[in-house]
Amino acid sequence: MSNATRKAAVRGQFYPQECAKVEVYFKEFTQSFQKISISKEVQNIVPRAVIVPHAGYVYSGFTANFAYQFLQKTKAKRLIIIGPSHHHYFKGISGSYYEEYETPCGALDIDSPYLFALAKKFDIGFEPKAHEKEHSTEVQMPFIKHYFPQTKIIELIYGDTNAKELAPLITALLQNKDNAVIISSDLSHFHTLEEAKAFDENCLRSVAKLDLNEIEKGCKACGLIGIQAMILVAQHMKLSSKLLDYRTSADASGDSSSVVGYMSAMFY
Repeated sequence: MSNATRKAAVRGQFYPQECAKVEVYFKEFTQSFQKISISKEVQNIVPRAVIVPHAGYVYSGFTANFAYQFLQKTKAKRLIIIGPSHHHYFKGISGSYYEEYETPCGALDIDSPYLFALAKKFDIGFEPKAHEKEHSTEVQMPFIKHYFPQTKIIELIYGDTNAKELAPLITALLQNKDNAVIISSDLSHFHTLEEAKAFDENCLRSVAKLDLNEIEKGCKACGLIGIQAMILVAQHMKLSSKLLDYRTSADASGDSSSVVGYMSAMFY
């Protein structure tokens, strides 16, 4: 097992190199968030889990921050970040067997004893190549360092698996009140704005209604397995869901010929 630090592989690409510049993003996201009128009822929700996007902050940071604004109210002692593998093919689930996770604003502690205990119950391996430069999970870490500076984390990356295999693991995590779960997924990739919105609508409806049949109509999320698993868990644990923000890369780039969709949602 590696004792090392999981290095920040995509800093300077997906988010800034320097802590001060990362903090500028969070300040701007929060100022924008505070201008949105949210009902008292919704303001009081404390989520157990969230779905967040994982593109560059200029594109999807606001949408992710929307979920972290709610998640920061949790008293969780441990955050588990679950994302799809983009660079390395493997079967199953891989855990972050490192001691800490680097971010521009300082390292986050990994809860290794908890990960070892979890790995005994569930089939969690270690695929170093899956972790080295995985951005779906890494882009969440500066958010976590900002909102949860002292909270321990575990990163789980899934490869070739399915929602029915992932759901029992998420259920076990959420049955422990010390845990909150962060599911990382972008929506459709590289369609026209019109096509993207049609595909993404299926994903949004499935999360809002906790109905997997809506996904069958054509949801093209890259973290689809994580979304499906979270819906199964919500059904099983009688959790409610709430969509928070949806936008596409066209909102930032102005280019509607080839867009990526982003959603954030919470489960409570």
